[in-house]
Amino acid sequence: MDGTREAGSDAMSPAATDKRISKADIQAKLEELRGDIDQGVDQARNVTKMVGAVAVGVIVVAAFLYGRRRGRRRQTIVEIRRV
Repeated sequence: MDGTREAGSDAMSPAATDKRISKADIQAKLEELRGDIDQGVDQARNVTKMVGAVAVGVIVVAAFLYGRRRGRRRQTIVEIRRV
C-alpha cells in the first residue's frame, strides 16, 4: 500500500484512454452505482423499522408494568370481619 499502481491496472492505461467515453457509458455507470446505493438504503430502512417496532413494544410493556405497580401501591385494603 505504498500508493503505486500495479502494472496490470487499467485505471489510466493507454488501452483505456483510446476508447471515447459516451454519455450512455456514464449513465450506465451512474445507474449501477445508484442501484447499489438504493439497495443499502432499503436495508437500512428495514433495520430502522425493526428497531422502531421493538422500541414501541418495550415502551408499551414498560407502561403496563409501571401502571400495574402503581395500581398495587394505591390499592385499598378492605378487611371484612364476621360477627
